[in-house]
Amino acid sequence: MTKQVFVSLKKIISRYCLLIGAAMVSAVVQTSYAEGPLSNGAATDIEHLESAMLVGNVSLVLGKAYLQSPDQSRQRITRGTQVKVSDRISTEANGHVYIHFVDDAMVAVRPDSRLDIVSYDYNPNQPERSQIKFNLVKGVTRAISGKAAKAARDRFRLNTPIAAIGVRGTDFTVRATDTTVRALVYEGTIVMAPFSADCTSASFGPCAVNAVELASESMQIIELDGSTPLPQLLPAPLVRDPDMMREEVQLAIASSEVNDDDKNASKDVYLEGVTSTKVTGEAQAEALKVANAPEPQPPGIPDFTPDAVVIAQELTARQLVWGRFSTGQSQNAAERITLGYAEASANRAVTVGNSDYGLFRLENGSKQVDKGLGVVSFSLSSAQAFYDSSSGVVAMQVEGGSLGIDFQESLFSTELNLNHSATGPIDFLASGRLYDGGYFHSRSDTQRIAGAVSLDGKEAGYFFEQQLEAGNIQGLTLWDSQ
Repeated sequence: MTKQVFVSLKKIISRYCLLIGAAMVSAVVQTSYAEGPLSNGAATDIEHLESAMLVGNVSLVLGKAYLQSPDQSRQRITRGTQVKVSDRISTEANGHVYIHFVDDAMVAVRPDSRLDIVSYDYNPNQPERSQIKFNLVKGVTRAISGKAAKAARDRFRLNTPIAAIGVRGTDFTVRATDTTVRALVYEGTIVMAPFSADCTSASFGPCAVNAVELASESMQIIELDGSTPLPQLLPAPLVRDPDMMREEVQLAIASSEVNDDDKNASKDVYLEGVTSTKVTGEAQAEALKVANAPEPQPPGIPDFTPDAVVIAQELTARQLVWGRFSTGQSQNAAERITLGYAEASANRAVTVGNSDYGLFRLENGSKQVDKGLGVVSFSLSSAQAFYDSSSGVVAMQVEGGSLGIDFQESLFSTELNLNHSATGPIDFLASGRLYDGGYFHSRSDTQRIAGAVSLDGKEAGYFFEQQLEAGNIQGLTLWDSQ
């Protein structure tokens, strides 16, 4: 046999082996789509290949958040961080992470949460064969289904410590602990079931045994805890626009496209009638001292609404103070963290506000925030909130919250936890842009928020409003940098 013939035969054999190898891989992949998860060596190989695949990237991060990969040490998450199968997203008390997946799904990971990307097998040519699985170890996550979950509803699963959640093309939020899981649906339907021999964490899709469905049209929430064997449907008075989260996530994705005109927008946009209101007299300020006290709160639960009106000297020691342009809530419930106009405006300039309140700031002739602040996390210092319905105005409990501001990327994100017997627990969530001069705002059909930071970046405050099914929530907050 000549050397030339030997080389030719070697090439033919090599090509033949490559064809056989490709056919074997194709067969394995097709089997995995057709029959579900594989076992033994084939499953291990597929899982290894899948874990190396990029399935999404971080479009927005505020506060401290980390990504842990099986083959890498823990890394700090930044905008643009790539997300792969088997990654864990962890957020600290001030962390917010938004992930944009390859099928246009959106997932938000809220503060103090851990979310595992267990599987994200998306086939764009045959999306009905896709398989997706998340594991919410703890905390809060919100998901808007992409092409994969919508086309393969029986192959999507979100596991929590005690229950499995399947979807039918949806937008939903889940809060999970070791003993409790609660979910709210904004669009579509979810199916929740406790783990059992018939509903294991290894499975995909909704469980059929002991399962309870929740649709957005029901105006309810679904909850499972240690005291009940099955998920329970509970009243959910909050009605929110399904497009709100999309707008929130679109802001995150488009954050790099903020134009100079927006960044230089006048603060007058946020005053919303402040200059047209009348200032109240001293008699109205005195009336605040005898206004009705907030309803008693359950013991042991933090309440950031002060028990009594904060004295003027304590408030004016801050760089940011809230001032009243009118009577505020004094006729129906107790003010707690506001001053009369004369006290609030002394040596301060108004930043944001509405027809009732203005946030006044020490400026000393400057309206520019210090440079080089980077990402700043804020802790809630004090707050007040009121629920206004046909039954009257009542003070709400403010249980906690988080605020993160990225001064470099000009972004903010916040969460506020509210509660009252008339409304149940309410989570106010908002994110948006930070503008020149330290002003930030965001609004939708059902809520709005506007705030400002002190020029040294050490204090912040915002007012917020949210429309519920039978009334409206309005409140004020003050924050200190951590």
